[in-house]
Amino acid sequence: MVTIENVSVRYRLPRDPVHSIKDFAIRWMKRKMVYDYFSALNDVTLDVRRREVLGIVGHNGAGKSTLLKLIARVLMPTEGRVTVRGRVAPLLELGAGFDREMTGRENIYLNGAVLGYRRADIDARFDRIVDFAGVREFIDMPLRTYSSGMIARLGFSVATDIPPGILIVDEILSVGDAEFTRKSGDRIRELHDQSEAVLMVSHNLKLMREMCQRVAWLHHGRLMAVGPPDEVVDQYEAAVAAAS
Repeated sequence: MVTIENVSVRYRLPRDPVHSIKDFAIRWMKRKMVYDYFSALNDVTLDVRRREVLGIVGHNGAGKSTLLKLIARVLMPTEGRVTVRGRVAPLLELGAGFDREMTGRENIYLNGAVLGYRRADIDARFDRIVDFAGVREFIDMPLRTYSSGMIARLGFSVATDIPPGILIVDEILSVGDAEFTRKSGDRIRELHDQSEAVLMVSHNLKLMREMCQRVAWLHHGRLMAVGPPDEVVDQYEAAVAAAS
């Protein structure tokens, strides 16, 4: 479903802070702009198989979210090729498309449209989305009155109600209370049965062992290992223990 071939991502960062467009233009004209380069991914080759849940582990800054953004077509690689076969539903930042001045009801339709759903689709699923998120009593209140957990739950509920081809999940199964964490885990398992593939990032290693068919370990942008969950998670935990 996804093929990643020799992919690298490098960011060019100004060495000195740039405070305005005018500041940038003056420095550029005087040829005083100096850049440093940061490699988020280095020559990564990986595939995601049909009907598979692939987990990605690694420390903060290892390149996990960058890899998911490449697959979601949010980023383009500096080198290499990413081939995606199927419709992608990225859960990278829940509620990112919401308008805080609009009500929860209005945001459900707005976010649904952003995800490519028709109004009739949302009409048919509206009550189920609201009840799953647990925000029925707040649904006609502006989103600015919601807690961050409520916004995340509503975003998760909208994005996962219709099974996608490829589901991308970035550290979102910890949103809300214990009951919602259980519900969201169950929803991901259901989506696996209906989706072509699932990619997920999480620091919850127990969850990775339970839900994934394979796990990939990234370290400073490099793919260190990919294989059975217990085997790769054990290697990752051993490396973390040795470094601490």
